[in-house]
Amino acid sequence: MATVIRLSRQGRKNRPHYRVGVYDRRTRRDGPPIEKLGHYDPLIDDDEKKFTLNEDRIRYWLSVGADVSETVRSFLKRRGIAVPTRGGKKKTKK
Repeated sequence: MATVIRLSRQGRKNRPHYRVGVYDRRTRRDGPPIEKLGHYDPLIDDDEKKFTLNEDRIRYWLSVGADVSETVRSFLKRRGIAVPTRGGKKKTKK
């Protein structure tokens, strides 16, 4: 099963809140996660409280081959978690 660590939108209109979770690649945006790994609130000013992550479980899912969305990759980079790059096609401009 191909898995991806990505965001799922929660909250209400004009007050977004996101959950970080592990999803089957085919699951819709707000579908059920395999496991919840944290949350992200973009309206909080303090960067430390803006997002929380369960780093041990994230490392586990990365070790078993889960891909990471670009947004979650930037969160992990801020926390100092090394994300392996996948050797796929690179996007080129024409």
